[in-house]
Amino acid sequence: MEQLSEWLAHCERLHPKSIDLGLERVREVAQRMQLRFACPVVTVAGTNGKGSTCAMLEAITLQAGWRPGVYTSPHLVHFEERCRIGGEIAKPQALVPHFRRVEEARQGATLTYFEFTTLAILSLMAASELDVAILEVGLGGRLDAVNVIDTDCAIVTSIALDHMDYLGPDRESIGREKAGILRAGKPAIVSDPVPPASLLAHAEAIGADLWLLGRDFNFSGDKQQWAWAGRGRRYAGLAYPALRGANQLLNASGVLAALEALRPSLPVTAQAVRNGLAMVELPGRFQIVPGQPTLVLDVAHNPHAVAALAANLDNMGFYPATHAVLGAMGDKDLATMLAKIGPLVDRWYFTDLPTARAASAQELLALWQGLGERRQVPTSTHADPQEAFRAAVAAAGPADRILVFGSFFTVGGVLQQGVPRLAAKHLG
Repeated sequence: MEQLSEWLAHCERLHPKSIDLGLERVREVAQRMQLRFACPVVTVAGTNGKGSTCAMLEAITLQAGWRPGVYTSPHLVHFEERCRIGGEIAKPQALVPHFRRVEEARQGATLTYFEFTTLAILSLMAASELDVAILEVGLGGRLDAVNVIDTDCAIVTSIALDHMDYLGPDRESIGREKAGILRAGKPAIVSDPVPPASLLAHAEAIGADLWLLGRDFNFSGDKQQWAWAGRGRRYAGLAYPALRGANQLLNASGVLAALEALRPSLPVTAQAVRNGLAMVELPGRFQIVPGQPTLVLDVAHNPHAVAALAANLDNMGFYPATHAVLGAMGDKDLATMLAKIGPLVDRWYFTDLPTARAASAQELLALWQGLGERRQVPTSTHADPQEAFRAAVAAAGPADRILVFGSFFTVGGVLQQGVPRLAAKHLG
């Protein structure tokens, strides 16, 4: 197998299940590969805000002159987006020898697609002479494949209800799973303002160096700028992060706490912090694409994220109509998501997605129609995100806005040929 696409197809065939939580198989293979990092490792877990947190850490450390490596998942369009080295997306051919390494070390062990690809990316990162490795945890924490690597600084962003089939029915059980990434004596940054007691209890039980928002670090802000203070450092007059949305200050605060905790091994200047926050980019996170109509892309796919999206949309000002393209996984709390954002939507375009886990467009439509308090608005169903998006573009006026949200498959489907630039049809 000489091409990345061949290896990815191989990974899809190996294991009967897409998710098989547990570290025994992954740890054995990682040990045979002698997988270890010679630089500080930051591990980021949480329900929402992980990708934004990783992107801000990467942007600031790049501005400070360091060479960061980042692993995030899933991807929007191309698999290799999951790994960035020194600010650049990994080249597909650079990954191939590391897939081969995993295959040689596997020795018959059954690895899921996620486990196999995670080990390959970690192998590439470990071989890339990094100054810092930034690892986003996929699902949960304790049993996620990323957790075979010991962290030097753990960040837990937000804890909300998602993946309850795997992580448990409430925030306390989900918090216990996320706490699995913490390590004894190492900084544990919690940027959730109301963390579950289970997370704090685990941090105390293992002797992690717990940093809590409101106790060890805090932030304040007005319309123009914001300020942050930690245990020994403060920043005043900061510009708002380039990532939009009210929740980004929580994420940025956790990032600055992590950088303070890591200062002995990874010092960054105040100027690097300012430049990094001003320049950070992350596709699909409340991404506003100017044009006629305006386009908003957001991978919000659980009630907590959709509530934040609704608040952010509310703050955008007046649009005559909002056209919403939605495709989502069937295991999400879809009724709550629809109810939260329904009041803002004037026309729905429900779409099928190319994965067995997805709810069908017809199922989304039925859920919407079953909501008691819903608005009477036009709806349609579509075979794929591109078709749904084209229908929205055809129906939208130049002053309207089109929202594409839900799964990574939905936003990624619309981004297949790059970021669409919408220009109103010439009038008359």
